[in-house]
Amino acid sequence: MIMRELEALGKERTKKIYISNGAREPLFGVSTGDMKPLARKIKINQPLAEQLYATGNYDAMYFAGVIADPKAMTMADFERWMDTAYFYMLSDFVVAVTLAEADIAQEVADQWSISGEELRMSAGWSCYCWLLGNRPDREFSESKIASMLETVKNRIHDSPERTKYAMNNFIYTVGTSYLPLHDKAVEIAKAVGPVEVQKDKAKSKFLNASDNIQKVVVKGQLGFKRKHVRC
Repeated sequence: MIMRELEALGKERTKKIYISNGAREPLFGVSTGDMKPLARKIKINQPLAEQLYATGNYDAMYFAGVIADPKAMTMADFERWMDTAYFYMLSDFVVAVTLAEADIAQEVADQWSISGEELRMSAGWSCYCWLLGNRPDREFSESKIASMLETVKNRIHDSPERTKYAMNNFIYTVGTSYLPLHDKAVEIAKAVGPVEVQKDKAKSKFLNASDNIQKVVVKGQLGFKRKHVRC
C-alpha cells in the first residue's frame, strides 16, 4: 500500500534529478516535501521501515529513514543498511541521518570514518556533521573533535571523492556549530585550503570550508543548532 502511495507521488522531473545524482532504478521520484503528509500519517514504524528499505527502491529507502526508530536499531542494523546504500544520497542523507538520532551514533560513526570504504567513511563523517549541528556542545569530547580535525587536515586531499565532501563539511560544521573549537576549525580550514573534487570525468569543483565558515560569521549565526535532524 505504501509503495503505491509513493508511486502516486512520483514526478518524472524529480526522478531525473535523483538519477543525475547517482540514484538508479527502481525509483519513483518523490520529493521529500511530498513525503511529509504520509510520514505524519504513519509516524514511527520500524518494522515497516525495514520492509521499505529492503525493496531497493530509492524513494522507499529514503522514506524508511523518515519513519525508522533509530533507538531501536542495533549496530548490525545500521551496517546492513549501509551495505545497500549504493550512493551518497543514501549513505549521507538516509543512513547517517537516521544514525544521528541513535544512542550509538558516535560509536558507529567512529568505525565507519576509518573503514577505508568511500561511502562508509562519508557516512561516518556526515553523521558527525548531523550530530554537531543538532546536539548540545557538552555531549562531545573537545579533545576527540580536535583530533578528528587534525585527521581531516592530514587526509582530506587523498581521500575518496564523497569522503572529501563529508570531511570538508565536518570542518565547516565544527567551525559553525561547535563553539569550543571554532578557532581551531578556522585554522584547519585555512591550512586545508580549497579541496578539489571530481564531479564527473570532465569537470572538477573546489570546496572551501574557510569561505563558508566566514559567511556564517558575517551573518552572526555561529552556534546554530537544528531542532531536528530528520525532516
